[in-house]
Amino acid sequence: MRSRLGQFLRARRQLTTIDQVGLAYTGDRRKTPGLRREEVAMLAGVSCDYYTRLEQGRELSPSDQVLDALARALQLNPEAAHHLHALAHSTCDRRRPESTDRVHPDVLRLLDSWSDKPALVVNQLLDVLAQNSLIGAFHDGLAHADNIMRLTFLEPRIRELWVNWEEQARSRVAHLRSETGKDPGSALVELVEELSRESEDFRRIWAKCEVWTDTGYPIYVHHSGVGDLTIRYQSFTVESAPSQRLVVFQTEPGSPSEQALSRLRAIHARPDRAAHGSTPKKHDEVRTIRNFR
Repeated sequence: MRSRLGQFLRARRQLTTIDQVGLAYTGDRRKTPGLRREEVAMLAGVSCDYYTRLEQGRELSPSDQVLDALARALQLNPEAAHHLHALAHSTCDRRRPESTDRVHPDVLRLLDSWSDKPALVVNQLLDVLAQNSLIGAFHDGLAHADNIMRLTFLEPRIRELWVNWEEQARSRVAHLRSETGKDPGSALVELVEELSRESEDFRRIWAKCEVWTDTGYPIYVHHSGVGDLTIRYQSFTVESAPSQRLVVFQTEPGSPSEQALSRLRAIHARPDRAAHGSTPKKHDEVRTIRNFR
């Protein structure tokens, strides 16, 4: 069976064209649009036999110099190059930071204080560990809202909410792909298998083996209650729990998006929402998704 390193190399090779790397087109017919093994080997300065063994999982201990050369040959960005090294060294005795789903009370209070900004806390699998009520207002009535990956691929209505769904989906898969380079546990493997089984779009995007830093691409939202919004977000590592990320969403001050977000907050806090099948909440209520351990 091909190793994770081999799978990654093969996928990136097939997505890299001769034009990208400056090779001349010889006119011969290609089975795939990407590079051939011998072309990658030539660009990286290794033998074709050695590179073939890497792809086939028969060579599992390439040097850092070889990995750097392959990253240059395949024109990997810094995050993808780091992922390549992580895959190659995944058998080393490395321990990832201890994972916990317990959100510290100070972080919960911080969420509570952002009554005008949607915010949540996630772990490596993008399980939502805690969120404030504005996030709940966006995802009201949607299935799988307790895990961003399942929400993205297993809830069809999210495509109506996220206008730029494809871009957001690729970003989330790139995040999940990066986690597989950190000696993934069974929960991550099970999540990937579940999404691969249930979603053709996930299989398509996952096969690209894209890895990049989530730089907070804007989410273009169309909300049936308040209209269109452009939302940006930033995520921060929680130092007391390195496996957790605090994600904060914002709109441009004074923009129509900020006004729409204010309307959503007001609608969500209205007592008469109970008459429409929703339980009213105070605007500053923080919802803890998972129990403390």
